[in-house]
Amino acid sequence: MNVSLRICLVGYGGIGKVHAYGYRNLHLYYDLPRPQLVGVVARTESSRRQAIADHDFLWSHEDYQAAIIAEDVDIVDCCAPNHLHYPIAKLALDSRKAIYCEKPLALTLTEAAELAQQAQNSGVPHQIAFNYRFVPAVLTARELVRQGKLGKIVQFRGAYYHSGYWDRNRPLTWRMQKEFSGGGALYDLGSHIIDMIRFVTGDEYSSVSATLHTEIKTRPLPEGGVGEVDVDDVAILQVKTHSGALGTIEASRLATGTEDDLSFEIYGEKGALRFHLMEPNWLDWFDGAQPGAPLSQAKGFTRLAASSRYPKPAKFPAGRSPMGWLQTHVASQADFIQRCLGQEALGATFVDGLQVQRVLTAAQESDATRAWVAVDSLS
Repeated sequence: MNVSLRICLVGYGGIGKVHAYGYRNLHLYYDLPRPQLVGVVARTESSRRQAIADHDFLWSHEDYQAAIIAEDVDIVDCCAPNHLHYPIAKLALDSRKAIYCEKPLALTLTEAAELAQQAQNSGVPHQIAFNYRFVPAVLTARELVRQGKLGKIVQFRGAYYHSGYWDRNRPLTWRMQKEFSGGGALYDLGSHIIDMIRFVTGDEYSSVSATLHTEIKTRPLPEGGVGEVDVDDVAILQVKTHSGALGTIEASRLATGTEDDLSFEIYGEKGALRFHLMEPNWLDWFDGAQPGAPLSQAKGFTRLAASSRYPKPAKFPAGRSPMGWLQTHVASQADFIQRCLGQEALGATFVDGLQVQRVLTAAQESDATRAWVAVDSLS
C-alpha cells in the first residue's frame, strides 16, 4: 500500500525525543514502511536546532498552527503540554491529518467529548499514546481474559507510583498547575492505569469514589518567589465496573523508593493475574483449573515469560530478549502506523481517551463532593 507517512512532531521535550526516536527506528523493529520526520515544532530556537541536528527534520517552526496545515504533513504527533492537546488535535482533525496524541486526551471532559465525536465522524486515523498497552505481558493478560481463563472478574487493584516530587525545591511547572495539566498524579499517572485495567478486562467503570491529596502546596518559581500547587500529589480511587467488579486505582508522585512502578492484580472466579512494570518480562497467572500436587494439593502462580514476544509485523529484537521501556513506545507508534495503513490496531482511540477522561473527571468531582460519582452521568 502506497501511503504517505510524513510526520510533524509538535513538541520536542522529553517525550518528543522519545517519539522521534520511535519513528526514526521503527523500520528496524517492524516490517512496516518507514515514516518520514518532515517538521518539528518547539518553543525555543535552541530546541528546534537540536531537533534538526538529532533527527534531520526538513524544517522547524515555532507556530504549531502553521506547521499542522503544511502541505507536506500527513500525520501530526502531539507531544505538547496537556492544555494544548485539544487545540492541536482539533486542528489536525479539521485539516484531515492523522493524529497521534500523548495522554490524556484533553484538559476537560467537554474537550475530550468534542474530540472523540469529531474523530469518529471524520474517519481520520487517530490514537492516544497509552504505550503500556504494548508490553507483551499486558497483551498476554488481555488474551487470557478474552479466552475466559479468569471467568467472572470480581476485584482488581491497579497502581502507578513515582517518587520524584518529594524534592520541595523542585520548581513549579505546568504539571503542577491545573489550568495547564488538568490534574496531578491522577492525570499524569492515573490515566495510564485507568486505561490499562479497561484494556485488559474489557470492562468499563460505572462509579468512582476518590480522595486526592496535595502534600507540597507551594513550589519555587523559576523567576523567584513561590507559586501555588493546585493539583494532587496522590490519588486514591475506589471504583466499580459495569460487570460488578470492585477495584482500587492508585497514583502517586510521592511513593518513596519507587522508580517506574506500574502494576495490577486482577482476581476472577477461575484464575488471577499479576503484573509489575519493573519486572516487565513476566506475567504471573494463577490457573484455578490446574491440578494440585499429589501430596499437598498445593497450587500456585505460574510465571509466563512474555519478554519481547510481539506478533508480526514485529521482527526485532528476538522474542526471548528482555523487555525495555522504549520498546513500548516503538510498539505503540508501530500500531498507529498500521492504523494509518488501514490495518487492525490495538491502540487507544479518542473514544477510549474519552472513557478515561470520564473517570478522571468523576474522581475530581468525588473528591470535591465526598460522594460516589456515576461515571456515565457525566457529559
